[in-house]
Amino acid sequence: MGQKILVVDDSEKDTELVKHFLERDGSDYDIVFAKDGLEALEKARVEKPDLIILDLMLPKMDGFKVCRLLKFDEKFKHIPVILLTMLGDHKDKEAGKGVGADAYMAKPFDSGLLHKQITKLIGRDCH
Repeated sequence: MGQKILVVDDSEKDTELVKHFLERDGSDYDIVFAKDGLEALEKARVEKPDLIILDLMLPKMDGFKVCRLLKFDEKFKHIPVILLTMLGDHKDKEAGKGVGADAYMAKPFDSGLLHKQITKLIGRDCH
């Protein structure tokens, strides 16, 4: 398997869209999923992904807190995090920067822009 990406979203539809994007054209990403904030934190710590695509509006623990807990932990702060969310105003983007997110993208996402962010953050073309 290739690089590991943790996709965190409580929406099955959004998870499927991201999964489809990552798997198209024969990509060999190892994709791991989580549906809430606590599961995301646990999977990030156990699976040690190369990249996390993280929704903000999650049950049990929001994405801001998940990102902050990972980015302020010496063992996990190196893992790039892309916040992918319906929350798109300037205040939310600033909050994303404040918790250490590496990129912030609004839903519905532009697959070309997501591709560029993944390539930039983990140095590999996903097409």
